[in-house]
Amino acid sequence: MSKFIPVNEPLLCGNEGRYLAQCVDTGWVSSEGPFVGRFEEAFAARTGRAHAVAVANGTAALELAVAALGLAPGDEVILPSFTIISCAAAVVRAGAVPVVVDSDPRTWCMDVEAVRAALTPRTRAVMAVHIYGLPVDMDPLLELAEAHGLAVIEDAAEAHGLTYKGRPCGGMGTVSVFSFYPNKLVTSGEGGMVLTGDAALAARVRSLANLCFEPPRRFVHRELGWNYRMSNLQAAVGLAQAERLDDAVARKRAMGRRYTELLADAPGLELPLPATDYAENLYWVYGVVLDDAVPLDADEAMRRLGALGVGTRPFFWPMHEQPVLRDMGLFAGVRCPVAERLARRGFYIPGGLALTEAQQERAAAALREVLAHA
Repeated sequence: MSKFIPVNEPLLCGNEGRYLAQCVDTGWVSSEGPFVGRFEEAFAARTGRAHAVAVANGTAALELAVAALGLAPGDEVILPSFTIISCAAAVVRAGAVPVVVDSDPRTWCMDVEAVRAALTPRTRAVMAVHIYGLPVDMDPLLELAEAHGLAVIEDAAEAHGLTYKGRPCGGMGTVSVFSFYPNKLVTSGEGGMVLTGDAALAARVRSLANLCFEPPRRFVHRELGWNYRMSNLQAAVGLAQAERLDDAVARKRAMGRRYTELLADAPGLELPLPATDYAENLYWVYGVVLDDAVPLDADEAMRRLGALGVGTRPFFWPMHEQPVLRDMGLFAGVRCPVAERLARRGFYIPGGLALTEAQQERAAAALREVLAHA
């Protein structure tokens, strides 16, 4: 069998080595090194934000963003059921209540009209999660939030370089977050960023991420924070990656278009929406959804692709069906049919920035073979 094609492989072909060598040569490897500030400045400029705080990972960014809003016990945060568990976990750990809504069946992002229907007197925030390459329809969501006095937590973990009506994703919420995990368009190995236009909110995030150290005495604490700092080593890699973000966006979109050409007439397959009237798909991952008539679910299709040497990943499992959250008494009786179907019928195929054209063609051919013998 030909060499296995990983679902993701990062592309490290810029200044990563040179910047890391500078860290080693100068001894600045901790969070106090200069690359941290440079990385923050680069992402603040990219998203049009006044303030950015680099942190240890995307989950840390979410937890800090939610915690900094000062939600009270019983406050509700509306979020999509179709997302990663970090989103719901951040709300639960802040003592608030996650309220989930279903997704749009074509964009896979949260249904804004469902958000409107989920509002209660206890709603304090909405978490808008941009999913798999397309953004949430932000304008009606922002209008809804403003009308009801709600904070908007914009999860742009998968949306580096994506725009909404020409505005950068990560630059529209009350507070926004990014992840720099290796499968993202910008990676620092592990890492995250919290961004906002509010100076007080940014200072709060920075304090919480740094164990709430306060003057005048460093090791005297009035409240508990976290050590969620990003190291200079991580930031050096992240900055080098950020310098090539436009190239990464162009490469992802070209790969997405090529997959669509290769799979255009494949039977029983729903392909990603190329664009909406407010955004062009970034194709952060190339996700496919099996038609209901296909006698395989996503798990079996992925198993067969793996046997053919093609890596895959399942779609998110809905929050309202997560055992750990149901055991907490959350989401009793909740149904989100779109999220449930996406979880069972959807998966994504290799799409990392280091993917070659030959690998892409082989992956598409393998998927066609699986469908032909379904």
